[in-house]
Amino acid sequence: MQMTLDADKIIATVDTLSQRVSERFPDAGLTKVAKDFSQVTRQMRGDALLLARPNWRLRMTTIGILVSGVMLFAFVFKELHFSSPLPEVATLVQILEPAANIAILMALGIAFIVSLESRWKRKQALTSLHSLRSMIHVIDMHQLTKDPSILLDAIEPTASSPKRTMGRVEIQRYLDYCSEMLSLSGKIAALYTQSIQDPVVIETVNELETLSTNLSRKIWQKIMILDQAAAERAKPAPAKEPIP
Repeated sequence: MQMTLDADKIIATVDTLSQRVSERFPDAGLTKVAKDFSQVTRQMRGDALLLARPNWRLRMTTIGILVSGVMLFAFVFKELHFSSPLPEVATLVQILEPAANIAILMALGIAFIVSLESRWKRKQALTSLHSLRSMIHVIDMHQLTKDPSILLDAIEPTASSPKRTMGRVEIQRYLDYCSEMLSLSGKIAALYTQSIQDPVVIETVNELETLSTNLSRKIWQKIMILDQAAAERAKPAPAKEPIP
């Protein structure tokens, strides 16, 4: 059984996440990012499905080249058949030379058309993946100012410090949403490896998955710091020993 990613289920998950973000942080910039992320997901799903289909224009051109080659072969043999009698060796040379030239031209034409379809699909895939890479960096930008050390250590802000109005629980949810979007971006990129088996595209998808995983790991380090701080605060204070 071949296991593949279901693009519709990925889109449903992204839409649900976008709704969760808008309900939790209706006025935050992350809400707009989540909505844009949902739109990008739909666009990339359509692009991936399009790349999975054959390009019939190019393939019909290939068929046209084959038909033209067969017609040229027939024309050459016909002309040689009605020409004046020649020795067998000379006749063989007259047949093989044009036949070889036609075969070479046909092979070059077909190879060019086949590579043209592959290069066109590669270009389309890389363009879409570049848009996804930009979205990944936008998501990362929104979590940069959510620094748990500022919240835990109660450091006095400076004139240029960003406004921090969230508590510990809100920051954790905010960071968790960013991590989920980064994780889903890797799944969206993987849709292209199901549509086109191009080494450059596969390498680009792997790079995006590595990028999103590393950024998500950085976010989870912040979440763990907040969890550890909450656990420390929840510990009961040590009982005081009575003074003798």
